[in-house]
Amino acid sequence: MKIFKLTILDRYIIKKFLGTYVFSIILIISISVVFDINEKIDKFITNNASFQEIVFDYYLNFIPYYANLFSALFVFIAVIFFTSKLASNSEIIAILSNGVSFKRLLKPYMISAAIIAIVTFVFGSFIIPPSNVKRIDFENKYVRKKSVDYASKIQMQAAPGVIAYFGSYDNASKTGYNFSLDEFDENKLVSRLTANKILYDSAFHWTIQNYQIRDFEGLEEKITSGETIDTTLYITPRDFLISETDHQLLTTPALFKYVESQKRRGIGNIQAFEIEYHTRFASIMSAFILTLIGASLSARKVKGGAGVNIGIGLALSMGYILFMTISATFAVSGLVSPMIAAWIPNILFTFIALFIYTKAPN
Repeated sequence: MKIFKLTILDRYIIKKFLGTYVFSIILIISISVVFDINEKIDKFITNNASFQEIVFDYYLNFIPYYANLFSALFVFIAVIFFTSKLASNSEIIAILSNGVSFKRLLKPYMISAAIIAIVTFVFGSFIIPPSNVKRIDFENKYVRKKSVDYASKIQMQAAPGVIAYFGSYDNASKTGYNFSLDEFDENKLVSRLTANKILYDSAFHWTIQNYQIRDFEGLEEKITSGETIDTTLYITPRDFLISETDHQLLTTPALFKYVESQKRRGIGNIQAFEIEYHTRFASIMSAFILTLIGASLSARKVKGGAGVNIGIGLALSMGYILFMTISATFAVSGLVSPMIAAWIPNILFTFIALFIYTKAPN
C-alpha cells in the first residue's frame, strides 16, 4: 500500500531519528553509571560486593531499566537535536519548498516513534521486570534495604466470606501474632478462630499455635481449642509485605492479575501497582506526543540556532516528567484514580503538541 511505502527522505529521517535516540541513550546512561558508581562505591567496598555481582547483577540490569524508564526523555532529546540540526542547515526549508507538507514530513517521525513505543512497551512489560529481581536483590544486600520484613494490623480476604487478621507479622521468623480468622455466611458470622501465633511454611501452608475456634449455630456456641493445627490459607506474606519496589518485579499480565487479586482481598495499598500498570500503556502514547512536540518545535530555523530549541525542548520534557511525578503522587494519596493519574500528562501535553503543531512551518 502507498501509505506504507518509504521514500529516500523517509528512510533518511528514520535513520537519523533512531540513530540519535540510541546515541543519546548511550551518552546519558554512561554518565549516569559513572555518577552511580561514584555515589555507591563506598557501600560496594564496605559490604564486600564482588566485581562480578556489581557488573552482572547490578549494572547489567541497571542500564536497561533506566534506559527504558526515561525513554520518553530520550525520544524528545533525539527529535529536538537532529531536527534542529536539519533546520539550521536549511534542509527543512529545502524539503518544504519542494512541495512536501509538514504533515507528510511527520510520517517517518511517527514510524520511528511507533518502533520506539513498541520496543519500550515489550521491554517494560516482559523483559525488564525479571531483570529487576537481580538488581533489587543486589541493592537490598549491598546498597540500601528496601524490602519490607514487618507489618502490623493486617486485614484481608483469605477466601470468599473468610476474613483473616494479623495483629503483626515478622518475616524474619515467618511468624504472625494475634491472628484471627472469621468466616461469614451471608454477612452472618458462623465461625471465629483466634490464635496467639501463626507460622508460615511454604506455598499456602500455615501452622496455627495456641488456637481457639468458636462455631456459632443459632443461639448455640461450640468452642474447640488446641496447641497446634496445620491449615491451608490462600495467603502468602508477599500479599501484605509490600515494598516500594515490588511493582517493578512483575510483568504486565502478572501485574494485572496481582492488582485484581489484591482488590478482591481488600488490600488498600496497591496504588503503586495500579499506577505502574497504567503507566506502561500510557508510555506508548507519550512517544508519539513528544515526537510531535519536538518535531514541530525544532523544524523552524531560529536566530539563536539549535541551542534555543534544545533548551525549550528540555524544559518541556522536564515539565512532562514533573507532571508524571505529581499526578502519581495524587494517585497514591487517593485524590485521583491511578488510570487518570497515568494519563493526565498525555492529555495535557496532547493539547500542547497540537498548539505547537499549528505554529510549525508548512
